[in-house]
Amino acid sequence: MVNEAYEKWGEDCVNHLTGDFAFAIRDDRRQRFFCARDHFGVKPFFYTFIDNEFRFSSSLNELRRNPKVSDTLNEIAVGDYLLFGVNQDLSTTIFKDIQRLPAGHTLTVANGSITTRRYWPPERFDEVRFRDPESYVERFSELLSQAVRDRVTTDRVAISMSGGLDSTSLAAIARDQNKDVHAFSVVYDSLIPDEERHYSTLAAQHLSIPITHLSADRYSLFDEQVPGDMDQPEPFLIPALTGQFHDLLRLCADFSPVALTGYDGDAFMHQPQPSRFQQVKRTIKRLLPENGAATEGRPYSWLDESFAKRTHLLERWKKPSVNPASNANPLWTALFEGYDPSSTKLNLEVRHPFIDVRLVEFLSAIPVRPWRVNKHILRMAMRDKLPPAVLNRPKTPLASSPALQLVRRGSVRCLESFEVSPQLRAFVNLNRRRSLTDEETSDGLWANLRIFALNYWLTHSQPVVRRTSQTQETTVAANTISIA
Repeated sequence: MVNEAYEKWGEDCVNHLTGDFAFAIRDDRRQRFFCARDHFGVKPFFYTFIDNEFRFSSSLNELRRNPKVSDTLNEIAVGDYLLFGVNQDLSTTIFKDIQRLPAGHTLTVANGSITTRRYWPPERFDEVRFRDPESYVERFSELLSQAVRDRVTTDRVAISMSGGLDSTSLAAIARDQNKDVHAFSVVYDSLIPDEERHYSTLAAQHLSIPITHLSADRYSLFDEQVPGDMDQPEPFLIPALTGQFHDLLRLCADFSPVALTGYDGDAFMHQPQPSRFQQVKRTIKRLLPENGAATEGRPYSWLDESFAKRTHLLERWKKPSVNPASNANPLWTALFEGYDPSSTKLNLEVRHPFIDVRLVEFLSAIPVRPWRVNKHILRMAMRDKLPPAVLNRPKTPLASSPALQLVRRGSVRCLESFEVSPQLRAFVNLNRRRSLTDEETSDGLWANLRIFALNYWLTHSQPVVRRTSQTQETTVAANTISIA
């Protein structure tokens, strides 16, 4: 289908595609390679350009097998991880030699050079207005149903379903489409106050679908249930709650090769939609340490001073280098790539129907009030499909931080004495690192935990097995196109 689109529209084909995609097309006639990544970056795309050879893959580690690709780290990305939890530069990776094609971008290899272009700017859309309120709801329902239908081509589908409005709505729509639906939900029964078991059960009973609850109380931080869960291509992809994250996905994979999440209905429907620049600033603000976390004018006192100086971390902390014109939140890239099979190592495609270009463009074009305030349009669309208790439930974040509670219960002692990678000392002054039990805020704790995650990654991210011969890897010389 992509090839046919390229034959008809050329590089403009990306403006006629929907869904989640990453592809490369060899154009022998024009002597070039044309590549693209979907609007939101759900599917990964990594590449290298070394010694006039262009190589690409959906797996970062696959590119590392090339003997020409070094293990040299991108120190800016390391600094971003320690400061913000994610890489702020959507065109780079943790490795200096490996680049990332950002969401909503194309890449062309021709005449000895690489050119990237953003093809989907979401800042402005032509305003959409209907004569009557019901038309808004009908159109929204059509688009959301189509987004689900296009992403579920199997008879069975797993739903990562909380007791909130977004994921339960997807379960209801999939059920209406005669899919065999099974819901899976992470709940807390004792660690923190949590009502997700109650509300998710109400929704499942109303929809007449089975639900499996995964009790998260039994997991500790970085609780690797299956060896290899924490062995990730980049440190950004190592969640502190890795045990429950991977176990939930394993349950989904046991039921179906396709799972749906309700991410990210909040970004487009939960409040008056700010500008894209305001969204990025708001995201960064949430990632910055709370007031008082900085010491001596520096964001974190445990950052190695020479490392912070040569990478200008203080300036980046004051003014994060996020391109406000980017069509992707930096958190989205890490989240979507964390769900990808190359990270989970599961035969499971995790899909996000709310991140659908048709739906997002529609929501961005309709009046903010009343439709995008408190998810009004979704509540109207689901008024006959969900139980009133779920339909009218306000946005409900976790009542407390599970990580902080684990610290207060003394469940992190194993993290306090870890084998230190020699590389870690180039980034962190461990003599200034606070004990986890001394952290009083969630921001401070998560920053401290990133030190442990980075150390784990540095220790376990051993050099991959390098190729000694050309094997089934697409290679494009800068001036010619060939398949190795």
